[in-house]
Amino acid sequence: MFFIDRATIFVRAGNGGNGAVSFRREKYVPKGGPDGGDGGKGGDVILVGDPSYDTLLHLTHHPHYRAKNGGGGMGKSMHGGDGADIMVPIPLGTVVADAASGQVLADINQAGQTFLAAKGGAGGLGNEHFKSATHQTPTESTPGELGQDRTLKLELKLLADVGLVGLPNAGKSTLLRAVSRATPKVADYPFTTLSPHLGIAELPGDRRLVVADIPGLIEGAAHGAGLGHDFLRHIERTAVLVHVLDLAPLDSSDPARNYEVIRQELLDYSVELAEKPEIIVFNKIDLVPQDQRAAAVKTMVSKLRLPRDVNPILTSGATGEGVKEMLEACWAARGKRGEPATWLARTSART
Repeated sequence: MFFIDRATIFVRAGNGGNGAVSFRREKYVPKGGPDGGDGGKGGDVILVGDPSYDTLLHLTHHPHYRAKNGGGGMGKSMHGGDGADIMVPIPLGTVVADAASGQVLADINQAGQTFLAAKGGAGGLGNEHFKSATHQTPTESTPGELGQDRTLKLELKLLADVGLVGLPNAGKSTLLRAVSRATPKVADYPFTTLSPHLGIAELPGDRRLVVADIPGLIEGAAHGAGLGHDFLRHIERTAVLVHVLDLAPLDSSDPARNYEVIRQELLDYSVELAEKPEIIVFNKIDLVPQDQRAAAVKTMVSKLRLPRDVNPILTSGATGEGVKEMLEACWAARGKRGEPATWLARTSART
């Protein structure tokens, strides 16, 4: 399935039914009074959060939503039926904005949460409402109101507890495979992940973490370079960032420099994003010989200028080493929303 995180839809509510003009006509009742019923209300268009959807793809195939009009009033004080509402399912994490003004109208982030996208018009009044002692045969009625219509822009921002960030080919997809049943593409070249992937990580004690693998960022991503401009917004809602660093990059780049590149891109995109709790992971540790690990980690920690009580977690998505420790650190960091990004995993580096 294609991952579509932007869509534009047109919604139109139903018009209200017209009120009726009618007079009571019965045998032996020569002067029956007015009995015109009211028109029915037009149907609404309602957006509803549905966790079974994880993309806006279904809206691109069906961008127009029109609710039914209300029925017209009838004689014998019978009111017209209300028009049927239309319920439009959208994935959790969808921001709804008015296309004309750009104003954000709703943020759908809970299952079953609804937003009235277009309100149906009220039904018109029948002539029975206009009778009085001095006006016993009214011929007045009111038409139904027009339903609301507008164009909406929808933007999906993934809801996840943990966001995996890092340069392309840092091993994020392999880590996601190691902690969940997600199956993102894995290969030995950059940009194998072209759209975000979600996975559910199971922890002891019936605990769960939703982990998002964000496509590889590059220098200049916050200003539109690479894929980052399209997907940086997907980590805005995560509780904690896991910064994945490749200890043995194939391109012989400096991991410390790679870390600074991503940190700067996060800051350029959003100060709030850059201040999220962060866990540093030294990945692909299986590619570093056992007798050289301690020296490699010490050198990297020195280059990153980390506090003495803060040590990265050593992991290998290929062998599973350090994965449990990483998940436990993520679980602990979930409750640290709003704390500075200098909070890192306070755990002993495995050597």
